[in-house]
Amino acid sequence: MSKCISLLGSTGSIGRQSLEVIAACGMTVAALTANRDVERMEEQCRQFRPELAVMMDPAAAADLRTRLADTPIRVSSGMEGLIEAATLERADTVLTAVVGMVGLRPTLAAIRQGKRIALANKETLVCAGELVMEAADAHGAEIVPVDSEHSAIFQCLQGSRDRGEVKRLILTASGGPFWGWEKEKIASATVEQALKHPNWSMGAKITVDSASLMNKGLEFIEAMRLYRLPPEKISIVVHRESIVHSLVEYCDNAILAQLGVPDMRLPIQYALTWPARTAAVAKPLDLLTCPPLTFHAPDCDSFPCLSLALEAARTRGTATAALNGANEAAVALFLAGKISFGEIAQRVEHALATVPVVGKPELEDVLAADQAARRAAETL
Repeated sequence: MSKCISLLGSTGSIGRQSLEVIAACGMTVAALTANRDVERMEEQCRQFRPELAVMMDPAAAADLRTRLADTPIRVSSGMEGLIEAATLERADTVLTAVVGMVGLRPTLAAIRQGKRIALANKETLVCAGELVMEAADAHGAEIVPVDSEHSAIFQCLQGSRDRGEVKRLILTASGGPFWGWEKEKIASATVEQALKHPNWSMGAKITVDSASLMNKGLEFIEAMRLYRLPPEKISIVVHRESIVHSLVEYCDNAILAQLGVPDMRLPIQYALTWPARTAAVAKPLDLLTCPPLTFHAPDCDSFPCLSLALEAARTRGTATAALNGANEAAVALFLAGKISFGEIAQRVEHALATVPVVGKPELEDVLAADQAARRAAETL
């Protein structure tokens, strides 16, 4: 069970909910990091009194340093500060809630210190999963998932003696705001429409990924790495109600599922308290009033991003890093109003077709594929 947390990405949606859980569970905070939200970071620092506060943006760090001059809190900036936050000696757990490839290096640094990783940054495993899992094995670091789907699988696997008993993992997808729309209508969807998720309150990037079903494709790849299973042992079903968070089917055809209200505080709490369970922060699920539970096959034709992700999963190597990098770049262009929703998939497909794949990559190969894919997506 965690006692002292370094929280990477404290001002985002997952970060803010994580601090609620940390406070409710009586844990302490060693470090907080953010990108450039100085006002919220100052508030969090004054409440949780971390040893270190890090802003990725140097100007924001200078501003925060002035604001916290009356406190003993040290302020740092950039990737160097992020890595320092991830490796502070008194932190036993690093909760990575940053979005994108920025989470890879500090996560690896924390793993080398043998810390527990409460992982909400899926890009770390998508882009460099083999390297991350090998490092975790070598240094005895626990990786406990925070994503609701992977937390559900993690919980359902607690009843398994060994992975040979697992027939398949079943990831559930809400379907996002465009489920049931015609393909042409989805392609021309606006930013405002893409950000209206029916069940979850999340940051802009992950909400757009949920709308395109890329998020489920990334989770598919993450499941391959985290649970060390081949793609043919992982399935996806669309479950509009977001009550069943994922399932595990065993060799005897028994299926275990984890159910709960759509509240990220539940998987965050379990990642921090595992293997123990503590009094709930999230609301309970009322089986007598929850809606009927439905399941559908995913529509890969209407949601081509999912097909591209599954293709990259089968290719492996740096294909998954290229997929992620191109998607990050394309989503940023969409959110800035520079491309249509349909062009996200087009740009990812272009990057996958043009960036060479390294089958057994080192970290430098992963980073190079990420940058090449971003350039390909931005210059199509």
